[in-house]
Amino acid sequence: MQQRLDANALAMRLRRETLEHPFGTMKARMGATHFLTKTLPKVAAEMALSVLAYNLTRAMTGSGR
Repeated sequence: MQQRLDANALAMRLRRETLEHPFGTMKARMGATHFLTKTLPKVAAEMALSVLAYNLTRAMTGSGR
């Protein structure tokens, strides 16, 4: 595992910059620190609603790229 991470350091850096930022924003600004439901379908629905709220916030503030 570490060898793959070392070989693709640039790819991992790009992934962190683009993909992990929305999750950090959801946790910090929306208070989504943990899931409130327990089964996989309910957790998936809760995550979908969180992502929808995040995307709507970005669209309304014009901060989308």
